[in-house]
This record gives sequence, C-alpha cells and structure tokens, in this order.
Amino acid sequence: MLAIFSKKGATNLSAAAWLVCAAIVATLYLTNLTSMGMYSTDEPRYADIGRAMARSGDWVTPRLWGKPWFEKPALLYWMTATGFRMGLGNDLAPRLPVALLSIAFIVFFRWRLKRVFDERVANFASAILATSAGWLAYSHVAVTDLPLAVFFSAAILFSLKADGAPPNRIAAAAALGIAVLAKSLPPLVLFLPVLVADRRNWHRWFASWPIIVFAAVALPWHVIGTLRNGWQFPRVLFLEQQFGRFFSNSLQHEQPWWFYIPVFLLFLFPWFPLLGASIRYIKEDERARTLSAVVAFGLVFFSASVNKLPGYVLPLVPAACAVTGLAMARTERRERWLIAPVALLGTLPIAAVILPEAEAHHLRTAQIPWISGALGIAVAAAIGVAIAKWFRSRAFPLAVLLAAAGFVLLEIDVFPALDKVGSARSLWIARHPDCAPELPRGMPYSLNYYAERALPGCAIVDKNAAPKR
Repeated sequence: MLAIFSKKGATNLSAAAWLVCAAIVATLYLTNLTSMGMYSTDEPRYADIGRAMARSGDWVTPRLWGKPWFEKPALLYWMTATGFRMGLGNDLAPRLPVALLSIAFIVFFRWRLKRVFDERVANFASAILATSAGWLAYSHVAVTDLPLAVFFSAAILFSLKADGAPPNRIAAAAALGIAVLAKSLPPLVLFLPVLVADRRNWHRWFASWPIIVFAAVALPWHVIGTLRNGWQFPRVLFLEQQFGRFFSNSLQHEQPWWFYIPVFLLFLFPWFPLLGASIRYIKEDERARTLSAVVAFGLVFFSASVNKLPGYVLPLVPAACAVTGLAMARTERRERWLIAPVALLGTLPIAAVILPEAEAHHLRTAQIPWISGALGIAVAAAIGVAIAKWFRSRAFPLAVLLAAAGFVLLEIDVFPALDKVGSARSLWIARHPDCAPELPRGMPYSLNYYAERALPGCAIVDKNAAPKR
C-alpha cells in the first residue's frame, strides 16, 4: 500500500514502510474489537450459535439457545466456533476471525489487482478499501456480510484475466462455493454479470472443473444438513430466508427503492467522490466494465428486494474500490479529486456525536449540529486544498493517513458509547439479571448471549410470581 507514498509510485518498499503499513492496518482493524459488546440483533445470535458448535462438536446443525436454527449457512458459525475453541472469550472469539479475514482479503486484494492491472492500481485500490467506512465497520462485527463480501469478491477477481492469462475459473468457482456457505444464494445471483461478460466460455464454467469444484465446496454441508434435519432445513434456509426476504415484508425490513444509493455511498466514505473520475476508465477497460457491471447489477437487484438491510451491498464495495483505484492510478492531477474526500473527513467528529444518539433514539430524531458540521467540513476542505497545492505527489497518501487517523479516533470515541446503548454487556456485568427487563429491540439478544440462555421477560416472571387471589 505504501508504494503510493513515493513520487512515481515506486514498487520497492523498505522494511520500515511495510511496518508502517502493517501498523496502520492493525490499529484500524484489531485494536478496538472488544470496545463494544455483542451488538444489535444478529451478532449475538450468530455468536451464540458458534459457541454452541464449539461446545457440542456438532458443526453441521446450527442451534440457537439450544434449538435448531436454519436461517443462515454455517461459514460464520465455523469461524466463531474456531475462535471459541482457541479460548478467545465471548467478545473476541466471534470478532477476531472476521477481522483477520478482512485483513487477509486486503492483502489478497492488492496481490490480485497487481496481476489484473498493475501495482499502482493495486496500491491505490487497497488503500481505498482499507480506509472505507463500510468495510471497516463490518470488519468489527461478527455477521455474515463480511465473509460473503470477501469470498464473492475473490471469485470476481479470479474471474478476470491476469498477467495476460485466462481467468482462473477453478479458483473463482471455489471462492463462489465458500461465498454460498457464507450467505446462501445471493452470491450466485450477483455473479451473473461475470457469466454474461464471459458468455462465450460458458462451457469452461459448466462443462468442466469449475462446476465440479463449486459443487464439492458448496453442497456437502447442505446435503448433510438436510439428511440430519429433514426438509425443514432447506425450507427455512431457502424458501423463507432467501425468497421470503426478497418478496415478503414479513421480516419488517421494508425500505424505499432508493435506500441503497445513500447506503452505498456511505460505505465508500470518504472516497465516493472519486467515483466521478472512474467513468472514462470504465469505458476504456473491459475489466473495469465487468467490475462496474457487478456493482450496478447488485444495486439494482438489492433495490428490487422488499427487505433491505445496509450490509447486503457490502459485497459490491471491493469492486467499486478496484475501479476507483484504477482511476486514481491513471488520472493526472489526481490531487484535485482528493479535496472532496478530505473535506468529508471533517464530518467525523459530528458522526461521533450522532451515531450513539441515533442508535438510542433513531436517526430521524437525532439532533444534528449543522453549524459545527459545516465548520468541520470547511476546515477539512481547507486542509484538502493545502494538500493538493503543496503536496501534490504526496496528496493521496496524506489523505489515506488522515482517513485512517479519523477512523481510529472515531472507533475510540464511538464504540464505548455504542456499547452502552446497543449492547447489554454492561447490564450483564453490573447485575447478572435472571430475567430480561424491557430493552430496545436488539439488546435482549445481547443479554441472552452473555447469560448463555434465553432469559424470560421480567414482566412474565413477575406475573407468574404474583400470588393468586
């Protein structure tokens, strides 16, 4: 990544440069993993299933609070169970495997883009990905979106020509099979633009080793799970959780059609203004067109779904970063494009105030300090202009360092605040309650996780304990 610090994008990095790069990534991805307890509704449930797998030794049937639970495939549970088998503890066991997978993917991302494009593109793209808000956020929570994004994106990158050689379709098929184990059918749908772009070679996908490798990776767990648990297993996993989520609003995640436009831009924060520089290179480069088609098709597909959650579009972020990295590597006077991302970093102090309040009282009711926000953007924009004017050859690495520093400070400030309003860890440590008091929607799951059982509601306990008249 630090090759971008040289004036000409030199590729020979010193040991000190690699140490600085490693320190930045480690600080961003590893230092605040336990500052916040198990968060919201999904993370404590997934973590408990992985813990149960580690304790029971049954790595086939997911169980939540002792009962079979078939809503998601097993990859994340296996990762969490491995963390528990290593003795990492209730907060670190679910999250450290996800964070390490994220870091490993950034390394892979740079390596593969170096082969697909060149080292300059790889350096820019990997730096953008590593300091993007969405990728960072989902690297700190143990949910299925990051593992899906990693292996789906690996499949996409393997499907592109590299070093003048044909796509590595076998590796792409294996990665796609693991992506299915992360989140079932969505990666297969999202992969369609690649198959369309490679339509003259369908026989190399479907009448050769790739389809065999894909089946060997993706099918065994599904087959064994069905044999052990009956047709309830595929009915819940596929009909309810895949098709049901797309067509039905029964899960209460309904959002307007445009929901993913601001979400996707937020995931690319602060770098999304650089997308404007990518347009000409999408037209000129076949590989960039394929990556852009994956992003565009994915946004349309998810926007058509009735149920919408922010993490659904995370698998599209690496492809967007790859195209943006291509633009930054090829664009002359790129420092002008960097003024806007640096200016956006001025909103991070405001985000530190808004995020905990939005979690506690919903975003629509959060008090936004507009004047302070405008002042922060103005100051950051002035810094961006100064960097573009006086540090032209160093403008991008300086912007990356500012983004990394801003996100580290945000993590230090926000995660403990979110722990109080979005997790029941502090409640459990303080009181060890025998019943669940009335809490915001996600916190009862967190409380059950730390209690290691499904606690009855305190209202139910009080009612049952009341003397009969």
